[in-house]
Amino acid sequence: MAGSSGLGSYYETNDDLAITQLIRGASAAAPVTDLHLYFHGIARFLAWLYQIAPAWPWYGLFLYGLLYLATAAGFAVLWKLLHQRVPLTWLMGGLIVFFGLAWLEHSLWFNYSRVPVLLSGTGLLLAAQHVRQKPVVALGLLMLGLAWLIRPSAAGLGLLAAAPGGWWLGGRLGLRLLAVAVALLAVSSAGLSLARAPATATYRTLDVLKSNRNDYQLYRPAPPTAADSLGVQAVSHWVLGDSLVVNEALFQRAMHLDVRYFLRHEAPGKLQTLVGLLVRDYFPVLLGQVALCWLVWRRNKQLLFWLVQLAYGALLLGLGVVLKLPPRLGLPLMDLWWLSNLAYVLAAPQIKRPIHFLRVVAVGTVAVLVLYGYKTVHRVQVLRQEQAAHETYLTQVRRSAANQLIVTANLEAAYKSLSPFKTYSVSQQPVLSLAGWPTLDPSSGALRQQLTGTRDFAVSLQRLAQRPHVVWLLTPEMARFLGSYLTVRTAPRQLTWHFQADPPFSSDTLLPQLYQVGVKTMK
Repeated sequence: MAGSSGLGSYYETNDDLAITQLIRGASAAAPVTDLHLYFHGIARFLAWLYQIAPAWPWYGLFLYGLLYLATAAGFAVLWKLLHQRVPLTWLMGGLIVFFGLAWLEHSLWFNYSRVPVLLSGTGLLLAAQHVRQKPVVALGLLMLGLAWLIRPSAAGLGLLAAAPGGWWLGGRLGLRLLAVAVALLAVSSAGLSLARAPATATYRTLDVLKSNRNDYQLYRPAPPTAADSLGVQAVSHWVLGDSLVVNEALFQRAMHLDVRYFLRHEAPGKLQTLVGLLVRDYFPVLLGQVALCWLVWRRNKQLLFWLVQLAYGALLLGLGVVLKLPPRLGLPLMDLWWLSNLAYVLAAPQIKRPIHFLRVVAVGTVAVLVLYGYKTVHRVQVLRQEQAAHETYLTQVRRSAANQLIVTANLEAAYKSLSPFKTYSVSQQPVLSLAGWPTLDPSSGALRQQLTGTRDFAVSLQRLAQRPHVVWLLTPEMARFLGSYLTVRTAPRQLTWHFQADPPFSSDTLLPQLYQVGVKTMK
């Protein structure tokens, strides 16, 4: 899609490459075949592929294949809705415009979370549109199942966003199909919860708790002791692997939900971010929604349609203000909302002239194409520059490390904007990360055990600091924090820590640089 058009493909966040490094065994003691929270069963399959052909970008190929399937399903729904109502020239032009304005970002600015939302949503719409054709229904349910395997919560979100469209496309049979889909997700999720091992349950609990604090700003820190204050600082710096400090009890003691504080201090900023995202980034889809709603208002003032619009608005508002609505979720939801509304417009008997709708929409199409085209070209330029800078940085890391053991915090900052169709490696040895959500994964403790003989966070770092041929990559902020953190953690052993920066690789302060780390016993 985007790659074939010459625009390239770029990771929206560092999550995808962090997942890839776990699956490949590049940041774990061995290839991780169970990611616990997502890629259920798929992680094992991808790990097997990487063992067979490690240079191939299996992760990108697999997810882009599923993205293509979701794209084909979405455009098949559009084609069936319009091909008997709209002249072929108008239809082909409209589909091209829709792809450029409302779909291109999915492949251009890629993140794995986009795939399950689109896959489950378009799968439901396709199955509902052909609800009497068992093979198509089976395909739609298969798409829903694949989406659930990738990330259950995202699959449920896509199903929710497409539910009105499934109803309007399939009628009563569409409602039955929706009930079956909901039942499948519920049973699968319940079975997964019952089968979780204790380590997985702990991982999931801590993942939710740290997200409530770091991602959603729902918790207000109020540490009652100095030890808990240290834990709160560790969570804020994403240093999550020290289970003696960061655990469920810490969140219960030191952080709490203060609704009044959240509404006064956090919600306004998140609301501003949400409005900026919708207006600045998704104005083409918003204008399309306005055109559809205007057409419905003129021809059909049924209360049901407007109640559904209020529900969509509440969903976006709730996600954006209470939780988080990044682009990887925002545009998929907007697309599924628009497809559902289009299904209503074309299914309503009072609206018999979709050609008039197209004329209304076409009035602003040229201006929107120019504005969004400029925005896309500028985005591609920025992403290409960032990708080139990060690839150069990783090359410098690989040369400086010379296949030594790398201990790092924030190396994942260089993973953003890299290509899904390349395989990146900075050392032949596994890279030990000290910060980021992967440090909650049980594989992090297993790697410390393999490297140092202990899972204890502070003890393992002490042993690594006393070992030669270890390369430390840290940001200045993280070096300062780790220095104070480890001094407190190892105070009973009377250790002093020294972090000294070497000449930097890059002027980008967000990327970690070389540090000399030492630890001595106080006299």
